Amino acid sequence: MALNHVKSGDIVDLQPLGERLAGAKTTALVKTDAFEAIRLVIPTGRDIAPHEVPGPITLQCLEGRVLLGLPDTSVEMSAGQWIYLDGGIRHSLKGLENSSLLLTILFGR
Repeated sequence: MALNHVKSGDIVDLQPLGERLAGAKTTALVKTDAFEAIRLVIPTGRDIAPHEVPGPITLQCLEGRVLLGLPDTSVEMSAGQWIYLDGGIRHSLKGLENSSLLLTILFGR
């Protein structure tokens, strides 16, 4: 079943949370049969263990800095940067600063 927190045509404010970031929580924005969008909040020092998802994902850093661990390297992402990963690529995240990202997961058909 599809889970929609926003409706088709709704505008979602993804501006930096600024001072509110420290107390913010990860928020699911929308989930359909085709994709899921999440505002992912990663506090300083928090690790998201290595994992993979079957479908492609995108991550856009909205604010802060994170370290994205990939199979052969790690890359630092900061506000305004975006990355695409093919499905099945093992990855991890670590908050270098309080951060928020837009995570989009694409589901196969």
